[in-house]
Amino acid sequence: MLAKVKAELLEPRDAASLAAFRFLFGAILCVSSVRFLWNGWVERFYVQPQFFFKYWGFEWVDVLPEPWMTAAYVALAVLAAFVAVGFLYRFSIAAFFLIFTYVELIDVTNYLNHYYLVSLLAFLMCFLPLHRACSVDARLWPGRHGPTVPAWMLYLMRFQVGVVYFYAGIAKLQPDWLLHAQPLGIWLAARTETPLIGAMLTWPAMPHIMSWAGFLNDTLVVPLLLWRRTRPYAFAMVVVFHLCTHLLFVIGVFPFLMVSGATLFFDADWPRALWARIAARTPRSATASPKTPTAARPVGRWSNLAAALVAAYCVFQAVMPLRTHLYPGDVLWHEQGMRYSWRVMVREKNGSIRFRARWRGAERELQVSPSEYLTSHQEREMSGQPDLILQLAQRIGDDLEARGYEDVEIRADAWVSLNGRRAARMIDPEADLASERDTVRVMEWIAPAPDTAPLPADPRNRRAVASSSRTGK
Repeated sequence: MLAKVKAELLEPRDAASLAAFRFLFGAILCVSSVRFLWNGWVERFYVQPQFFFKYWGFEWVDVLPEPWMTAAYVALAVLAAFVAVGFLYRFSIAAFFLIFTYVELIDVTNYLNHYYLVSLLAFLMCFLPLHRACSVDARLWPGRHGPTVPAWMLYLMRFQVGVVYFYAGIAKLQPDWLLHAQPLGIWLAARTETPLIGAMLTWPAMPHIMSWAGFLNDTLVVPLLLWRRTRPYAFAMVVVFHLCTHLLFVIGVFPFLMVSGATLFFDADWPRALWARIAARTPRSATASPKTPTAARPVGRWSNLAAALVAAYCVFQAVMPLRTHLYPGDVLWHEQGMRYSWRVMVREKNGSIRFRARWRGAERELQVSPSEYLTSHQEREMSGQPDLILQLAQRIGDDLEARGYEDVEIRADAWVSLNGRRAARMIDPEADLASERDTVRVMEWIAPAPDTAPLPADPRNRRAVASSSRTGK
């Protein structure tokens, strides 16, 4: 049995599919990096802030001064272009992974699910020869490249994309999404003036239709893509669904990334087959027929160490999103284990936060506004995330102690609305956040989630309109 599995994993597969994904991945990230520079987001996210929220375990990551942050995004654009065409691929993808992951670790408020996915895919691509075919490297050094790759490489990339869809679907299997159509009801209410389809978004049933469509798309797309008979319809569903999300919501490159990821589930030779069909309709003098890889014996080697590392990675990716179940209560509220769990587009939060500082000998509390430390983007993101509220509270306490105050205590009045519910306290107002620490244990100072139902998802209800800044989180 083990020998049969090993032989299957080492079975040669056409490298064209992975080469096509490499091109799409590089092209998308090149455009994304140029867009980031064009819109002045380097200034907004890395120069204007005076305080940066740290990831647990990565507190040592600091922002670079200008012009180095701009240089980092220029490098990302160039490296992504090199990855797309397969030029100096090994160096380009490794450098891209390191720089991209670095810029995303600078500030938690910039976290997006698809940024995490980009880092994971780039990490895997560092170890896979996606430049083996259809690349500049293959042209320059043909003797070191070939038309096939071991099957396990394609399976690994499919697994990574499949994990995202699976957990995104599971995350929607809850009352807010399926019964109350929230937060889609909130977001669609803000899009009723969209050309052509705006009037449709006012239909009372539209939030429920789109909520169920999103749930079914995420849960069914992988098996439907794997089955050849349903694959064309599944891919059409993927394209239509992600086109709609791109037009309606501000979620960056995520739709394009997921559409390109869906191509990994096609037959491994699909680019050659597509080119052959195009060539068949073109005069022979205009184009040459693509060469189809001939059958070959198993390619590559599969050491016990390599097998163990791949298995460990897959287990980690499968288990990591489940850690949310170690914490009591609604993860959309307390957010412990929320990041890296692929809960895509399932919550909308709006909050109002004020900090109260007190120290030895103080006759009254000092009111501190987050805007004294944060940009509007950071404040909006911080307002619904307890660990970020804790970080800012401790920064305020450190600043006061640096000014000579002793025994500083920091408390927070944090009122937060989740998916259109009436605002409720998120933080225990009596908890001294200056003495608390960010930890993987249950944070007792986070107040219980409200047990009320969300606001009815009626797009005609203008009171439901809220910022969709966190749509793609």
